[in-house]
Amino acid sequence: MVPNPIRKVLSLTRFYNVASLLMGGQACVCYGAAEFSRDTDLAIFASPENLGRLAGALRQLRAKRIALPAFRQAHLEHGHAIHFRCHHQDVAGVRLDVMSVMRGLDAFPFLWERRTTMMLADAEAVDLLSLPDLVRAKKTQRDKDWPMIGRLLEAHYFENRERPSNAKIQFWLKELRTPELIVEVAYTYPELRAEAESSRPLLRLALDPARLDELRTALLTEAEEEKQRDRIYWQPLKEELEVMRHARHPEVDEFALTI
Repeated sequence: MVPNPIRKVLSLTRFYNVASLLMGGQACVCYGAAEFSRDTDLAIFASPENLGRLAGALRQLRAKRIALPAFRQAHLEHGHAIHFRCHHQDVAGVRLDVMSVMRGLDAFPFLWERRTTMMLADAEAVDLLSLPDLVRAKKTQRDKDWPMIGRLLEAHYFENRERPSNAKIQFWLKELRTPELIVEVAYTYPELRAEAESSRPLLRLALDPARLDELRTALLTEAEEEKQRDRIYWQPLKEELEVMRHARHPEVDEFALTI
């Protein structure tokens, strides 16, 4: 269940017609893979008009930026995240992080086209990253994200395994993190498994139940390689932030400004 303060944040962004998609821990909650978080992570469209609408919502939330870089279109388009803390009494303490460009994900208009819209308990609608896009977004260098990917996939599999479409089966073969479920899907859909092998060679190990330990090791290797790609992606962005800090960039003085 999405906590009331975060629902307030989402309600305001919708009221201001901000083109945004919920991601992160709260999106995982919506997809049935619970993750406690007081943060709200949004993918947003970085156009001047949309950022202006977001600024209106931030004012209502009494949001203040808490870290570099500044709330600027150029920073978002370059791949940086912008971090805020909300101070309105209804949402006090809620952290709001926004991004526009993310490693491994398409441009925002494509994410928007594939979005999932869910109804919360109070009949409030919320737009989320599609599940495949959320899984890709979760493939980070942070160890805690990988068990969550596994839970997201497990929840999706058990919800849909009775009459799955080919697209869902292909998604499971590409992304499942649970060895036993990979074996189950591989045996149940051998033709689709054969097609998927070229892009995910570890599926060959699913043909032999005696190689389950090898499959587990291959999954760990797959995750470590993805974590390294994420580290490489973020390194120049982190270096840019360090340059700002050490150069006493004028933006440093904007930490306390309400947007």
